[in-house]
Amino acid sequence: MTDDLTREYDISIDWEQLELMATLSPAKRVLAGMQAQAFAMAALRGTLRRRFPELTQSELNMKVLAYLTPLRMEMP
Repeated sequence: MTDDLTREYDISIDWEQLELMATLSPAKRVLAGMQAQAFAMAALRGTLRRRFPELTQSELNMKVLAYLTPLRMEMP
């Protein structure tokens, strides 16, 4: 069954990275995740800066948050 999934989807697992992460303490794994999130947000901010050069830093940050925050609808 795994072979069927591998053929259907391009799954490329970095086993060395997984083994490295497994050796880290839980705190260091969380830190690595937070750093990855910060990198992704910076990349998104850079993309938005190129798309909207007229926006201020605060406006760009609000666009990043709007993009990353799911819409929540309050029911009356």
